[in-house]
Amino acid sequence: MSNILDAILAKTKEYLETMPKTVRKKKGQFFTSLETAVFMAGLFDLDRIPKEVAILDPGAGSGILSAAIAERLNSEKACSAIHLTCYETDTEVLPLLRENLKLIASLSDIPFQFEIVEDDYILSQEDDFNDSLFASCKQQRFDFIISNPPYLRVMRNDPHALAMPAVVHGAPNLYFLFAAMSLYNLRDNCEMVYIIPRSWTSGAYFEAFRRYLLSDGKLKQIHLFISRDSVFKDEQVLQETMIIKVKKTKEQPDSIVVSSSNSNNDFKSISMHTVPYETVVSGTSLYVFLPTTDDEINVLKSIGRYKKTLPQEGLRMRTGIVVDFRQWDDLREEPGEHIVPLFYAQHIKKGRVNHEPSGKGFDWITDEKPGLIQKNKNYVFCKRFTAKEEKRRLQCGIYLHSDFPQYEHIGTQNKINYVDWIDSDRDLELPIVYGIYALLNSTLLDQYYRILNGSTQVNSTEINSIPVPPVSLIEKIGLRLIETGDLSTAYCDKVLSEVAYG
Repeated sequence: MSNILDAILAKTKEYLETMPKTVRKKKGQFFTSLETAVFMAGLFDLDRIPKEVAILDPGAGSGILSAAIAERLNSEKACSAIHLTCYETDTEVLPLLRENLKLIASLSDIPFQFEIVEDDYILSQEDDFNDSLFASCKQQRFDFIISNPPYLRVMRNDPHALAMPAVVHGAPNLYFLFAAMSLYNLRDNCEMVYIIPRSWTSGAYFEAFRRYLLSDGKLKQIHLFISRDSVFKDEQVLQETMIIKVKKTKEQPDSIVVSSSNSNNDFKSISMHTVPYETVVSGTSLYVFLPTTDDEINVLKSIGRYKKTLPQEGLRMRTGIVVDFRQWDDLREEPGEHIVPLFYAQHIKKGRVNHEPSGKGFDWITDEKPGLIQKNKNYVFCKRFTAKEEKRRLQCGIYLHSDFPQYEHIGTQNKINYVDWIDSDRDLELPIVYGIYALLNSTLLDQYYRILNGSTQVNSTEINSIPVPPVSLIEKIGLRLIETGDLSTAYCDKVLSEVAYG
């Protein structure tokens, strides 16, 4: 059976040459490389598997993942029979899939049976998933599930989104609906291996999915790719992608393996770390952290020494109010009566907030609509968006109402975030302002946020989930900055290490 993967790969490449990327992108269809398929198949634990193994490949495509696991079971003589079920609805790829599975059957040393289900993987099982208590006795279960699911965002009223309300918030992506359904299809104490984007690991949109996945299943291994295009290198996909191995169990393991490889896609040079499970899966929202080095693991442990978040300390990061392109009638080019400053990310410079010309042309807004303005108080501003190549993800500045005493209100554009008391009638005391700034401007929190979120957007919900020192320590940190006037990252790091993280 040694040549089967090469044969299937050659047939897949012939198919790809006839099917434009633009057509496949509309379907969310991206094919797995040979090296990735072999790596994924190698992640399954073959100890104590049944003699007759049931495998599921939802969204099978050309069948290369099915071929990879079949070849491994054959080479290790791990079972006496293989039963494979593939879901595929694309009429263009179905003939290729059928031909490839027949090839596997003809070359397999182990009896190999397969079934192709030409039905929608999600919609054909929605009743069972939503009524799983009564469906569980008749629903087919599998020993191994391996998948490269479709990566396609659908609207909230799409039938797929409506089919699985327990794991959906907002407009979902098909990939995590496939993963949730696969966990449901898995036998207890069995494993599934999936290629998925890393976007699910944090954020409110994926919280319901994370709760389901990490409650009914437990992560056993996460594999990360240093380069965004390494998994689908022939497909020109710039999605940050990961491979996860999940075991269907309620029992939390002591640790999880976090591995990573470079962009060569040959998996010959893999970095591996065994990390405490609670260091990777943490917080009330069950965020999944993705450390790839010992330094990053130490960052997570340092932040984890505190248990309360900004909201639990009475503080909260919010997003700026004004969506400027929707409020043209309220924007102004010059100051005047009933006109207040509008602050953009461009006004955050060297740790402070100014109101020099931003280059936007409209740095002012009328105060006639209360919903577009806020009290002129002390804040800590933070940019919501940074460039991928920038050294820091968290870029913040201190805003003091005393710098703009003539205004009772100000405006904040929605590409900045700001920290305030939850009780918004109160004003932040100066030591707290400087202390929060020191936290956000530190190397420690910037590294932590990069581990938490691989995107260039600073999400206020995620900042509000980060454990922070108590307000009493935040004040002590702030007093040190006020005494010296030093707002540099190096000094913030020094003070934090001496006061809060030593």
